[in-house]
Amino acid sequence: MYFFLSNLSFVDICFTSTTILKMLVNIQTQSKTIAYEGCIIQIYYFTLLVGLDNFFLTVMAYDRFVAICHALYYMVIMKPPFCVLLVLASWAISSLNSLLQSLMVLRLSFCTDLEISHFFSEPNQLVHLACSDTFINNMVLYFVSGLLGAGSLAGILYSYSKIMSSIRKNSSAQGRNKPSPPVRLTSLWSPYFIAHSWVCTSVLLRPRMHTPVPQPR
Repeated sequence: MYFFLSNLSFVDICFTSTTILKMLVNIQTQSKTIAYEGCIIQIYYFTLLVGLDNFFLTVMAYDRFVAICHALYYMVIMKPPFCVLLVLASWAISSLNSLLQSLMVLRLSFCTDLEISHFFSEPNQLVHLACSDTFINNMVLYFVSGLLGAGSLAGILYSYSKIMSSIRKNSSAQGRNKPSPPVRLTSLWSPYFIAHSWVCTSVLLRPRMHTPVPQPR
C-alpha cells in the first residue's frame, strides 16, 4: 500500500509542477507566451501524469481489495515483484498514450499566433485551435481517454463493491455499528479514488466552450 502511495505522491507532485511552474514564470515575467515546442512537451507530460494518476488509483483499489477480501493470501498475491510490475505497466501504458496524443497534435497545422484561453496547454483546446482537419484527433482523444478513464473507474468501483460486500458478509450483528480499521480506511480512501479518477478523465474529455480567434501577426 505504501509503495503505491509513494508513487502516487510523486506523480501528483510532478503533475502540479507541469503546469504551475510555467504559470509562475509567466506571472513573474509578465509574459503569457509559450513556444510551440514547450506546448507539445507540456501536453506530453500532462497526459502522462493524468494517466498515471488513474492507473495508480486503480492499482491501489485492487491492493485494498486483496488486503481485505483475501487477507490471508495478501503477501502471496501482492509480492514485491508483482507490485513493481503493476507500477511499470502503468508507466508503460500511460507513456504510450501520451506519446500517441503528442504525435496526433504534431500532425496538425496551426496559424502563426494563437491564443489559448487556459493557463496551460490543454490537449483538447489546442486541437480545436488547429487550422487543419481535427476529426481523427478528436476521435483518438475521446476514444483513448474514455477507454482508459472508464476502465480505471470500473476497476475502482468493482474493487470497492467487492470490499463492501465482503465486509457486510463477515460483520456480525453486534459489530456493524463499529467499523473495523479496514472499514475506516476504505471509507476514507474510496471517495477520493472515485472522485480523483473522474476529475482526471473529465479534464481530457471536457467539451470545447468556444474557439478563440487566431491573432494576426
